[in-house]
Amino acid sequence: MSTLERTKCRLRAHPMALDATLAAGVLVTMMASSFVDPHGENGATWGTHTPNVLSLTLMVLSAAALVFRRRAPRTILATTGAFSAVELVASDPRAPVVMSAVVALYTVASATDRPTTWRVGLLTMTVLTACAMLVGPLPWYAQENLAIFAWTGMAAAAGDAVRSRRAFVHAIRERADRAERTRDEEARRRVAEERLRIARDLHDVVAHHIALVNVQAGVAAHVMDKRPDQAKEALAHVREASRSALNELRATVGLLRQSGDPEAPTEPAPGLARLDELADTFRNAGLPVEVARADHGSTLPAAVDLAAYRVIQEALTNVQKHAGPEAKAEISVVRVGPNVEVTVLDNGPGQDDGPEEGGGHGLLGMRERVTALGGTCTTGPRYGGGFRVHAILPVKNRTAPALGDSA
Repeated sequence: MSTLERTKCRLRAHPMALDATLAAGVLVTMMASSFVDPHGENGATWGTHTPNVLSLTLMVLSAAALVFRRRAPRTILATTGAFSAVELVASDPRAPVVMSAVVALYTVASATDRPTTWRVGLLTMTVLTACAMLVGPLPWYAQENLAIFAWTGMAAAAGDAVRSRRAFVHAIRERADRAERTRDEEARRRVAEERLRIARDLHDVVAHHIALVNVQAGVAAHVMDKRPDQAKEALAHVREASRSALNELRATVGLLRQSGDPEAPTEPAPGLARLDELADTFRNAGLPVEVARADHGSTLPAAVDLAAYRVIQEALTNVQKHAGPEAKAEISVVRVGPNVEVTVLDNGPGQDDGPEEGGGHGLLGMRERVTALGGTCTTGPRYGGGFRVHAILPVKNRTAPALGDSA
């Protein structure tokens, strides 16, 4: 975050300080302008005018009112407008008190809707211009009187433009947030539908044949001693039903594989014991990876060990794909009481929009894998740039009792 952005954040956090600074600037400008004579022999001349006590009082009061312009914009506009009207009518030479009314009108226009801006702006322009032209000491066609009309009109137009831009930016952000929520919901819906379809197919494939195997096995056991020929026939039916079940199950599972997928691995499932090997593969691909472990050589359950490995693998893959060529990754594995905490950090600016911008489901699958073991997984941008993946995995799988009960 740059210095300008940090300053903007601080000012947004303290709006009263910003308004006080603005009021002080307006007061200094009004004070300085009150000493200038715009009708000197050689143009504007400094120091020939001296504001009277009334003008000084009105300038201070109108500038002080601007400190509260955000809390009650219409009240402050009415107050500064009244001070400006008094100055236009009663003072000669005039002081630019109307500058405070211009700032207050801008605030009203930027904080309300367009119809209100039209009504309030026209009323302010009409009243102040009429006071200046009809009652003031200068001729009605004086340049200062026309300038009041122009400045108030520009203030209303500028405030309305700022309000419109703010509403436009808010609408774009809201649309982007809605699109992101819709994308996540669509991803979850597709995952749920795919799981339901797989479950339905497996049930249709297996249920009939397993029921047939069960019946024929019962028949074989019942007639094994008295009618061995019938038992042999029943066992043949069992063999045929099991073969059909295996063939259909193989075909169903084969639908989940792509044509170019590698063959199913025969080696043991990977775990944190192979973390250094995993890090070396990404180092060889050009991604600097640092590994820090404080798990004290803990022996983890197979499911937890595999989940921790997959979380790190998916996080490093996202860093490689989205974080940019200059990114670095840091991995930490820490044993904290009954849990193992896995953290993957990177400093790349390319992940601020999220690694799933293209529509992938890597983070969603990572969260589901951790949640299935009773853990938690949080992901998101880091302050100052980069991305963070943090998973807490219980060493004792809390889903095991539920599975046992259902079994």
